[in-house]
Amino acid sequence: MNPLLVDFPEKIETARLYFRPCLPGDGKIVHEAIAVSRDSLKKWLPFAVKEETVEEVEAGIRASFAEFINRSDFRLHIFLKENHLFVGSIGLHRINWDIKKFEIGYWCDSRQMKNGYISEAVEALTAFCFEHFKANRVEIRCDEKNIASRRIPERLGFPLEGILRNDSLATDNISLRSTCVYAKVKVVD
Repeated sequence: MNPLLVDFPEKIETARLYFRPCLPGDGKIVHEAIAVSRDSLKKWLPFAVKEETVEEVEAGIRASFAEFINRSDFRLHIFLKENHLFVGSIGLHRINWDIKKFEIGYWCDSRQMKNGYISEAVEALTAFCFEHFKANRVEIRCDEKNIASRRIPERLGFPLEGILRNDSLATDNISLRSTCVYAKVKVVD
């Protein structure tokens, strides 16, 4: 399969949300969400540690858009259907097209937390992977100590396959972190 020929819809919808590929011009809304959410994000996500300008965020979005076009990574932005308010980001990362394996990553604007939006988006994107891409494996990896992030795969029935002990550096670039690996796999008849 040539990944460049894989189709992706303009948007994916749920009951309350839609998410679509990140697009040039999204920098301002994403920058604002990261700025107000920095305290809740920087402990877990390296991109939130350093304060970036709108232009730096926009450049990152454009680089992500190029990866989307190349089908090497799918960064998607989540919006509320009712008012098009930016909620956060979700994506498919570390894609292996040969075995049809995808890793879902996500973050939420702190002003939109505790509404179930990320769970709703993860559930829809997981179904999309299995239905549209005929995925064999969908993973979610998160820091063992990030309880809020761990609740999402647990709530959605992703089995915990294991915890990779001291497998990477935390966002402080000093401390070691352990990573939980959750996964759903294709049911074989």
